[in-house]
Amino acid sequence: MSEDALIPPRVARMVPYKPGKPLEELERELGVTNAIKLASNENPLGPSPKVVEAVANAAKGLNFYPDGAAFALRSALAERHGVPLEEVVLGNGSNELIDLACRTFPDAGDHCVFGKPSFVCYWLGCTAAGVDYTEVPLKENLHWDLEAMAAAVTEKTKLLFLANPNNPTGSYVGRAELEAFLKAVPERVVVVMDEAYYGLADAEDYASGLDLRHTRERLLVFRTFSKTHGIAGLRVGYAVGPAPLVDALNRMRAPFNVNLLGQIGALAALKDEAHVERYIAMNRTERTRVSRALTELGLSVAPSQANFVLVRFERPGVEVYDALLRDGVIVRPMPPPIETSLRITIGTPEQNDRMLAAVAKLKKGD
Repeated sequence: MSEDALIPPRVARMVPYKPGKPLEELERELGVTNAIKLASNENPLGPSPKVVEAVANAAKGLNFYPDGAAFALRSALAERHGVPLEEVVLGNGSNELIDLACRTFPDAGDHCVFGKPSFVCYWLGCTAAGVDYTEVPLKENLHWDLEAMAAAVTEKTKLLFLANPNNPTGSYVGRAELEAFLKAVPERVVVVMDEAYYGLADAEDYASGLDLRHTRERLLVFRTFSKTHGIAGLRVGYAVGPAPLVDALNRMRAPFNVNLLGQIGALAALKDEAHVERYIAMNRTERTRVSRALTELGLSVAPSQANFVLVRFERPGVEVYDALLRDGVIVRPMPPPIETSLRITIGTPEQNDRMLAAVAKLKKGD
């Protein structure tokens, strides 16, 4: 059987998601030990000790299926956000929720809008579901062009993704502009506000989609426990939105999509706000320091509201990436149209010092 006969074109177009290089892989390939990973926007402080304890205790019950409705965690999230239980649904990370949205709301012949560069999983989700899409270029490849995004909406558009703050640029949309945009998008369109980096934004005019639910009915807000809560390995995300939209997502999700340890760990993470605040405070201080230091090295650093910075090196990013790998520093090269840039996660002060020293060494050798 030929490959053409085996899989449909939409599957042939798929490119598997490529995560940041694991530390173990670097050691295996190049023999580099004691490396640091600043490639995947992970929380360098790790999970709360309360999470570790709760997960360890819950491991005794691994012979049981998790609560398929995740009642305890959904109830805690509903209380946290002041919404009814039926307005919360969980995902295996917010990645699954993105995929679910692409499979749930557009039908054959429908259309989706998202920006470029932005989170690659919007493209992956649409391609996997066979949904037509329009990628709207960001201004200077950094800032959202909401006017162009609104103009890209057609009569067939059913879904629109907007990450705020955006990955990989770190840029954001302020409250007034975002509110006007949400009101301008036709009501038939389901707008997804992807707020994976919500807790890390400190701009005075930043606003969450949860604060703007009055602007439109078809608005979903996606969040994750992977960043500020530091439990990326447990894969827990959630969506908040109108009950009919949440019900539709719930119909499409796989049974037991969030595992037992994920549910228990996320519940424990919600109860340790002090741990979250320590990380947020460290990230804000280090983000400012790292941005300034890289700028002083003659590099262009995009303003960021997340836990990473996008740094332009004015040469192929993969060259810089490979050189830093050999110095034991893993960062993230970027695809077109920002292929001369690298995305660098903000780590601990010690990790950031090591990264800055490696970049300075590289610049000195130019």
